[in-house]
Amino acid sequence: MGRCPVDHSTFAQAATPGGCPVSANAAAFNPFEPAYMQAPAEYLRWAREQEPVFFSPQLGYWVVTRYEDVKAVFRDNLLFSPSIALEKITPATPEVMSILQRYGFAMNRTMVNEDEPDHMERRRLLMDAFLPERLITLEPMVRHLARQYMDRFVNQGRADLVAEMFYEIPLNIALKFLGVPDEGAEQLRQFAVAHTLNTWGRPTPQEQLEIAENVGRFWQTAQQILDTMRAQPVGEGWMYETIRQHLLHPDVVPESYLRSMMMAILAAAHETTSNATANAFLTLLSHRKAWEDICANPALIPNAVEECLRVAGSIIAWRRQATADAVVGGVPIPKGSKLLLVQASANFDPRHFENPDEVDVYREAAVEHLTFGYGAHQCMGKNIGRLQMRVFLEEFVRRLPHMRLVEGQPLEYLSNTSFRGPAQLWVEWNPARNPERLQAHSAPEHAPEQAPFYIGPPAKDSITRTVVLKEKQPEGTSAFRLVFADPQGAALPAWSAGAHVDVVAGGFRRKYSLCGAAHDRQHLQVVIQREAEGRGGSRHFCDQLQPGDTVQLAGPKNLFRLDETADHYVLIAAGIGITPMLAMADRLQRLGKPYVLHYAGRSRAQMALLPRALQDHGPALTLHVKDEGGRMHLPTVVAGVQANHRVYACGPNRLIDELEALGAQWPEQVLHYEHFSGEGSGLQSDKEHAFVAVLKDSGLEVTVPPDRTLLQALQAAGVDVPCDCGEGLCGTCEVAVVSGEVDHRDKVLTKAERAANTRLLACCSRAAGQKVVLAL
Repeated sequence: MGRCPVDHSTFAQAATPGGCPVSANAAAFNPFEPAYMQAPAEYLRWAREQEPVFFSPQLGYWVVTRYEDVKAVFRDNLLFSPSIALEKITPATPEVMSILQRYGFAMNRTMVNEDEPDHMERRRLLMDAFLPERLITLEPMVRHLARQYMDRFVNQGRADLVAEMFYEIPLNIALKFLGVPDEGAEQLRQFAVAHTLNTWGRPTPQEQLEIAENVGRFWQTAQQILDTMRAQPVGEGWMYETIRQHLLHPDVVPESYLRSMMMAILAAAHETTSNATANAFLTLLSHRKAWEDICANPALIPNAVEECLRVAGSIIAWRRQATADAVVGGVPIPKGSKLLLVQASANFDPRHFENPDEVDVYREAAVEHLTFGYGAHQCMGKNIGRLQMRVFLEEFVRRLPHMRLVEGQPLEYLSNTSFRGPAQLWVEWNPARNPERLQAHSAPEHAPEQAPFYIGPPAKDSITRTVVLKEKQPEGTSAFRLVFADPQGAALPAWSAGAHVDVVAGGFRRKYSLCGAAHDRQHLQVVIQREAEGRGGSRHFCDQLQPGDTVQLAGPKNLFRLDETADHYVLIAAGIGITPMLAMADRLQRLGKPYVLHYAGRSRAQMALLPRALQDHGPALTLHVKDEGGRMHLPTVVAGVQANHRVYACGPNRLIDELEALGAQWPEQVLHYEHFSGEGSGLQSDKEHAFVAVLKDSGLEVTVPPDRTLLQALQAAGVDVPCDCGEGLCGTCEVAVVSGEVDHRDKVLTKAERAANTRLLACCSRAAGQKVVLAL
């Protein structure tokens, strides 16, 4: 990097904790310049690619930008304390402190910035109102308000959605949820902006004085509201419940907590939802295909909400402080260091999300975004925001599907590190084309029944795209290569080596690895082995599907990702396991990486994609054909494997078991594998026993009956645990185990990982005994 570009004498820190030199990009990082707020993920693309954890001298923080690193910091709230989450990022001047003292400002700990054990003790007492069965009662009120507010402008042809609707309704819902009177709503908005700038902004010394006056008035107003509620603590709402818990447990919910929480939640409860809603509409209307897709199929709206939260969530970044020396993303972080975790960057990390730069309302992994945070401090109000965003989208796609953004409008954002949403969002439409007007002049259409509303992440079955089978070709004696395309000829999603899709047709849903040309955006290809003794899915796809048929696809999603940093690669395929291995060989060939490909089969006639493998990878390919006496001898195949090599394999259990044994002494990162199926992982309710899952982080105890999986029981309790395969094949639903023996049934964890008993796959594994304690 050469000479350090930083003049440390100009910053509060005289030296960079990580040592000098600092890279030019790290030195230039400034979250208070417009480019950061306009597109935070793009602003930090260089960091994700080159320097994912860096020290910012301008900010005095370590900045963390990749998905797994951000998630790892959130996961460990002991090593990485949340205590600085509400600390002023721009230190207050003595004049500011004097103003705040005049108002009696005494902001202390709240749920977002307190350490354990205080945090979980309070959270356990105060979380009932956030459970799905309680929140579902808000849906009729949100829908009524949405329709009422839309009635005011639906025939005008033009509106600023923020001013007309997206600010006021979340504020009204927040006040109703809290039990707070709704007088002075406009003043609360002014106060909330001041609070954001005061905590996460970089105002000038003169601006700080005006902001401090508003923050002081905000504090004073919040205390007056609280005192009124405390005088008669019999009302309904979360703040009333908190007051009652204070009276019952003053040591757990002290008065200082009540006073601090009153102000903090008045700002947080509606600002984030208001901003997230405006961001979502801006995102979808800017990507017209996505908007048209949800108009044509409103069942996609729950997943569209998650994709918008990934692409343009209202929370850009959050903060933590290291309580001891630590390592994040391979970078040493000294004790006491402050960290800025940029979720908006992590949500665009291609190491986790396929084609992350695209807005894809069919993205199955969208719910894995980190906008709500992760772990013990994950946002308690996440489902209130989801609920409102879903209702707003449902009402707009029904009443104004032809609405468009007003072209050329400036998008203004409040300059700060952490919260993002446009100040205005102008849209326009032709009222003569409003569906309710058109229906008034024609025969009334029977409105389709609205699906029952639910709380939580989107239902997996609704996240599929319609494709047409363009081509069906035999591959060997018992397999077929299926080529899918968009019915209108639109581009299909990009994908990376190792990715798969779910094929859904005839009541069956099965996963198949993609094996076509990765650069071909018009087609997606899979090869399906017909299993005569299988469960029927492959037989249906191979026997019944014909060119011209439409089917549903979910994905692409990559749970078998290729590490492209190694010096040499050994790719091992048995039977239909050639499909992901061939995609990996294609990628390594394009990268110019050294690799060998070993392909085993019973006979050449049964080996799918053999002509392509020979043609495209002949020099690197070794065939092991059983009826030609060429059985694969794995000890020979992996004899030269070193620590800087990677072994990727796909095949039957016996192949994977032998490779695990042969690689027992390899470093953990060397061996990667994918199983054909999750045979033996399914629920057998007549042979299962009930058990209790104790959720250490949330203070819940969830009973798992014999006829339900752990995953199903967790989701029913309102706990967000993502899931993809449901068969113990992918690892998406992995949960950390604190204590208790586990009945492991997955095909993901290695033997060593199972023996360590520190994690399980919630979709299939269960407690071996009566109880298991989980880090959730």
